[in-house]
Amino acid sequence: MPFYQLVCIAAHYAEYKHIKDLVTRAATHILDNGGVVRKLDSWGTQTLPQRMRRAKVYHNIGDYWSMQFDASPTALRGLNNIMRHDPRVIRWTSLKVGEKVDDVLALQQKTIERDPRR
Repeated sequence: MPFYQLVCIAAHYAEYKHIKDLVTRAATHILDNGGVVRKLDSWGTQTLPQRMRRAKVYHNIGDYWSMQFDASPTALRGLNNIMRHDPRVIRWTSLKVGEKVDDVLALQQKTIERDPRR
């Protein structure tokens, strides 16, 4: 299964419950479709670089979070549909990091090696 990273900007609410529900819904979708969630990161609440409109509401502040996971392309399409139809999501993107987690780890190890003469 390919290894993906999802980066999401969610609408900011005073209660943390809305973000927790959104992350739980995304992770549950991946798990229900045979995928594996590798890592969840919350980047916190930040001011958006520009005013963004979603679901007929303008947003100036957003909650940033990311999720790394293994999933089939079919599960990824379903996740994109969830993000598209959820009014709490302002922006999101899914990036294919590699075919397998081992491929990604192997690339990172190669970039660390340097020529000692330089």
